[in-house]
Amino acid sequence: MWKKGQFRFTVAMVLMASMLAGCGGNDKPAANEGADGGNAPAAGNAAGTNGADGGNAPAGNKPVTFTFFDANVGDSFDNPVAKEITAKTNVMLEIQQPTGNPSEKLNLMLASNDLPDIMDIGRGDILEKYIAAGALVPLNDLIDQYGPHIKEMYGDMLKKTRSADGKNYYLANWYGLEQYPVFGFLMRMDVMKELGVGDKTNNGEPFSSDEFVDLLKKYKEKYPTTNGKPTVPITFNGENMGAITGSFKGMFGIMPYYQDGGELKTDVKDPRYLEMIKFMNSLYTQGLIDPEWATNKTQQYEQKLASGSYFATADAFWNLGKPNTILKDGAKDQAKKDEAQFYPYKVLAPGVEPSKATYGPKSSLGWDGIGISKSNKDPVRAIQFLDFLASEEGQYLMMWGIEGKDWDMKDGKHVPRPETLEGFAKDWDGYSKQTGIRKWTWTIKNGPGSDGTPYDLIGRYQTDPVSALAIKNLADTSFDTAPFDNLGPSGGTPEAIIQQKVNETTSKYFPRMVMAASETEAVATYDKMMKELETAGVSKLEKIYTDNYNKRMELWK
Repeated sequence: MWKKGQFRFTVAMVLMASMLAGCGGNDKPAANEGADGGNAPAAGNAAGTNGADGGNAPAGNKPVTFTFFDANVGDSFDNPVAKEITAKTNVMLEIQQPTGNPSEKLNLMLASNDLPDIMDIGRGDILEKYIAAGALVPLNDLIDQYGPHIKEMYGDMLKKTRSADGKNYYLANWYGLEQYPVFGFLMRMDVMKELGVGDKTNNGEPFSSDEFVDLLKKYKEKYPTTNGKPTVPITFNGENMGAITGSFKGMFGIMPYYQDGGELKTDVKDPRYLEMIKFMNSLYTQGLIDPEWATNKTQQYEQKLASGSYFATADAFWNLGKPNTILKDGAKDQAKKDEAQFYPYKVLAPGVEPSKATYGPKSSLGWDGIGISKSNKDPVRAIQFLDFLASEEGQYLMMWGIEGKDWDMKDGKHVPRPETLEGFAKDWDGYSKQTGIRKWTWTIKNGPGSDGTPYDLIGRYQTDPVSALAIKNLADTSFDTAPFDNLGPSGGTPEAIIQQKVNETTSKYFPRMVMAASETEAVATYDKMMKELETAGVSKLEKIYTDNYNKRMELWK
C-alpha cells in the first residue's frame, strides 16, 4: 500500500497549504489512518478502581515500568504526552529502539527468548510466529476483567482478530473500516479546464475510460512536443508498482482475489485483469504513456510531474505532495495556483458501476498488533494500561495532545489550538517529537470520536483542496480487504517459496505486457505468464487461499 514516510510528508504539505490559506501521517493510513479517543479513566486494578477525576494516577496502583518494543518508533517515552499518560496510569515505558531491520530484531528476540513486556508488531507472518510460539499471552480473560474500554471501543473487531484457537493475542491499531480514498487517476485541474472539461473538475462525477483517453489525446494534440520530444500525457512511478496496479485495478473493479464459485484464485485469473492489460497496452501503443515509466525512480517521477510537462498519473493522491507544492508555487496566476495541482478522479472501465470500483483497499484490521509478552510479570497492569490508551480519553491524548495546552473543549467538541496546527505545518516530525502528539499510535481507531471530531487530528481534522476532492470523488470506492489479508502460506514453508516465485513472475511480466508492441503480443505475453505461474505451482497456493479464507469466515461467525 503506501509508506509511512510518504503519508507523513503529504499531510505536512496539506497542513502547509491549509496554513497559507488560513490553516489543517504516520503512513498508516490514512492508511489505515485515523485515530484518537476521549473520556474514560483507566480500568480498575485487581483489588480496586482508578481515580475517577482522570487527573491523577489510578488509585491503588503503584508506579510500574514496562519495556516496550515498537516496530515503528524508537523515541524515548519522555515527551509531554508520554508524561501525561504516565500521570494518568502510573505506567512508565522503556521504549526499545528497533535498530536496523525491525523484522530481524523481532526474529532474534523470539529465537533468544529475550522478550520485552509489551510489543507492537506489524500484522503478518512475524506476529503469527510469536503467537504460534506462545510468546504472547492470551488477552481474553484480562479484557473481560480489566478492559471495559477495550470491549467498548473494539466491539466486534475482537472477533475478527482472534486466532484459530479462538483467543485474542493482540489489539489492533488503526482499526475499523474508514471510508477514505487511496488510489485514483490524477490530472492537472488547470489543464482539464483548457481541454474543455471544466464542468467535471469538481462535480464528483466519474469519467468513462473513453472520456479519459480522449483527454489524454487532446493534451497530446494541444502540446505535441515537450523540450523537443513528442509529448506523452501520462507517467508513473516505476518504484511503486502497487500504486499503478491499484489504480488500474480500481478502474476495472478487480478485487484482491478472483472468486470463482467457492474458490479464491489469484487476481490475474480474473477476466477483467486481461482487459485491464489490453487497455493499458492500448495507451502505450498510442504513445500516451511515458516510455520510461517502468524505470522511473521516485525522485525522477516527482521531478517529471513538477516540471509541468505531464497531464496525468495513476497513484495514491497523497504521494504527489512534492510536485503539487512546486506546481502551486510556480503558478503564473497565483489566484489560481490551487488549480495547477494534480487532483484525483474516478475513471470507470466499460460495464463497471461506480459502486463497484475498487480504488480504496482498506483493512479494518489495521496495521499492527500490540500484545503482552509471556515475560511480563504484571499482565493485569499491562492490560489496564492498554485499556486507558484504547479509551476515548487515551485516544485524544495520544492524537491531539493535552487539553488546555494543545486543544480545548468548546461547545462539547474538541477544538485544536491554532499553534498546534501551525506547529505541525512548520515541522511535522519536530513538533510531533517535541509535544508527543501523534508520536504513539497504539490502539488507535479510525473515524470520529463521540463528539464527531476525528481521532486523527492532523490527518483528518482539516483537509487541503486535493484531499477534499479525493474524498468527494473516491471515498465511496473504499472496501474492506480484511477478509483477504494474509491468506497465503506461512513463512518458511515450501509453499512460501512458491508464493515468492509467483510474485516475482507476475512482477516481471506486468511491464512487459503493458509495453508490448501490440495487443496480440500483450495477450501472448499474458498467456506465457499464466503458463509460468502454473508451472511454479499457483494452483497449490489457490487451495491454501481458499482454505484459509473459509476458516476465517467460520472463525468470524
